[in-house]
Amino acid sequence: MKGGKGKGAVRVSREALKPVDDRKVGKRKAAAKIDKSRKAKKEKNVKKDPNKPKRPPSAFFVFLEEFRKTFKEENPGVKAVSAVGKAGGQKWKSMTVAEKAPYEAKAAKKKAEYDNIMNAYNKKQASLEDEEESDRSTSEINNKEVEASEEEGHQEEEDEEEEDDDEDDD
Repeated sequence: MKGGKGKGAVRVSREALKPVDDRKVGKRKAAAKIDKSRKAKKEKNVKKDPNKPKRPPSAFFVFLEEFRKTFKEENPGVKAVSAVGKAGGQKWKSMTVAEKAPYEAKAAKKKAEYDNIMNAYNKKQASLEDEEESDRSTSEINNKEVEASEEEGHQEEEDEEEEDDDEDDD
């Protein structure tokens, strides 16, 4: 048989003959890296505090709240969220700085409120951590004292046994 293009013919590319270090990273290796980053993201999501205040909306999102109402009134047949977002984005880009100013002012006001709420939240968290730390430290101190007294008791018992052994030898 000839070494033609049949099913049995093995074709070796130049890529396969190159050393492994020179080859590009394969899909499987790239997928493994993605899996690791996904796991890290999942761990981060678990640690979120449900009581933490939500971040304030930007000027664009303040604008979008109002724009969404007017857009739905003008276009009652459009149900897609993406259409509202695209139209709002186009309108925002076409607006002048003067037209954006009231939305930026509202966003700044909401940000100031958020900062006050966050300061209170952070103080509360710090006080909770201090209480937990003080509780831990007192229990750790008490545990160490108990362990120390137990060790002293064992040491005294061993000393008495050695004295008894010494007396028996005499």
